[in-house]
Amino acid sequence: MRHLGILAHSAEGAALCFRTFCSAGSAELGPYDHPDVTLDLIATARSMPAWDAGQYAAVRPTLAESARRLVGAGADFFVCPDNTAHMALELPGPDLALPGLHIAEVVAGRAVRDGRTRVGVLGTRYTMEGRLYPEALAARGIAAEVPEAEDRKLVHDVIFQELLNGVFSDASRRAYVRVVERLAARGCDAVALVCTEIPLLLTPDASPLPVLDSTRLLAHAALDVAMGRAPLPEWRGGPVR
Repeated sequence: MRHLGILAHSAEGAALCFRTFCSAGSAELGPYDHPDVTLDLIATARSMPAWDAGQYAAVRPTLAESARRLVGAGADFFVCPDNTAHMALELPGPDLALPGLHIAEVVAGRAVRDGRTRVGVLGTRYTMEGRLYPEALAARGIAAEVPEAEDRKLVHDVIFQELLNGVFSDASRRAYVRVVERLAARGCDAVALVCTEIPLLLTPDASPLPVLDSTRLLAHAALDVAMGRAPLPEWRGGPVR
């Protein structure tokens, strides 16, 4: 089996990815068993000034350092359970020290398999206003919709004021439900939860639309690679399309 490296950028989403990978492995291999996995996290605070200034290239070296440390731990490939971080990873620069799965490609692939045609996108402000998901979905003939400006601010503020700190309130869940209802009214047939903490707040039974849970989809894709059902990825940063 192959050794997974989790290149983390925020704690709650990375922990969910780690737990999902391990529990799914145990479901197949037996109690307490799963492929080897190592998680590396350089504190999000180190990168926040660059994110806020729109200087995404300044974040890439931090993520690349985590990739180097994962190689030192013996990882064969990586996943990054942080959608926004992929905006930095996609920028031109030296190849990352090991290959990895691209989270937007995983989510968009599942949207195709589910027959989706118009997908709402919930994530950080950086992700909702960026090209990551519109491009990944458009490459497969799927339209992407983001919430209106006021709803984008609400979604973003809840992520940074609550979810990243492990706070999951009923009030915020209800607010997210209303955002998804408005996306449904605009013709969306699914909603992509593309901040990896959002699935901890907005569960499938609470969502007015079917969900594309980026965190768990990535973990299961990683398990397929680790178990040899899928080939090692080739992407080492930079554009994927």
